[in-house]
Amino acid sequence: MTKKKIAFFEKYLTLWVTLCIAGGILIGHMAGDQIQILSQWEIYNVNIPIAILIWLMIYPMMLQIDFSSIKNVGRKPKGVLLTLVVNWLIKPFTMAFFAWLFFSKLYAAWIDPTMAGEYIAGAIILGAAPCTAMVFVWSYLTDGDPNYTLVQVSINDLIILVAFVPIVGLLIGITDITIPYETLISSVLIFVVIPLVAGYATNRWIVSNNGEEYLKRHFLPRLRPISILALLITLLLIFAFQGINILNNPFVILLIAVPLIIQTYFIFFLAWFGGRKLKLPHAVCSPAAMIGASNFFELAVAVAIALFGLQSPAALVTVVGVLVEVPVMLSLVALANKWRY
Repeated sequence: MTKKKIAFFEKYLTLWVTLCIAGGILIGHMAGDQIQILSQWEIYNVNIPIAILIWLMIYPMMLQIDFSSIKNVGRKPKGVLLTLVVNWLIKPFTMAFFAWLFFSKLYAAWIDPTMAGEYIAGAIILGAAPCTAMVFVWSYLTDGDPNYTLVQVSINDLIILVAFVPIVGLLIGITDITIPYETLISSVLIFVVIPLVAGYATNRWIVSNNGEEYLKRHFLPRLRPISILALLITLLLIFAFQGINILNNPFVILLIAVPLIIQTYFIFFLAWFGGRKLKLPHAVCSPAAMIGASNFFELAVAVAIALFGLQSPAALVTVVGVLVEVPVMLSLVALANKWRY
């Protein structure tokens, strides 16, 4: 089986990630307010440069979608059921627990109760928004089944429409939450629908003109460097956008990051070993674990800002969620590949 990575980058990926994080923070510090101009290029709270880079990461996986086999996914529902249970019956509540434990109890010496409440609210909003876009990248990097991943993500997108508001309202005690449907719809269009249509059209054109063997052995390998570079540039931009905040509030950023990282690893291990217990194949178990571990951060940031304000502790938690997600998820990609079975 051909690994969907570049050997050179695979070997030194930790180094590239570290350099991108450091470089991003340095760029953000040196550029100052000028970098904020780029960060404000948005469509319904979805940053356009980041969207283009994520699109470049997702597109190679969408090229592999086989619509004729998607109908067979329903014959093996265990992977979808695992995704639904982890994302909607477990993850929001464990996030609420870890946030309460750290912000209200363990951090009581540094964070007053009022601030702690908003930090907890931000974490809950983040935990109730399962990943839509980046999971395609994590699945691709761990040889996940592209057809199954598409189904898992699509079902989550539909459930978000009806379950996100009640769960967040229940856990933070706010019943009049206004969900920014523009952000939700635009994210699904940008990160799922458009690359899916483009990938399918490209797939059909290449196969009809050059054959499936050419697609797998020649065309897809040429896209792999683009996918990895887009991932690293995304990391560079994310940390550049938040460079000033990180340098001005390093201790607070660290405090917030700890429970978010613990939650991410906890959910991954829960889903991963749950999948192993259900005897799911690696190509299904891996994306199921990745969906649970990662978050729909565009939606979470937009909701936190709408409810509590741009400069609120709740909004800061969702932003820190963006900062820690890529490095942490890359470590989980490495684990999933190491534990391949």
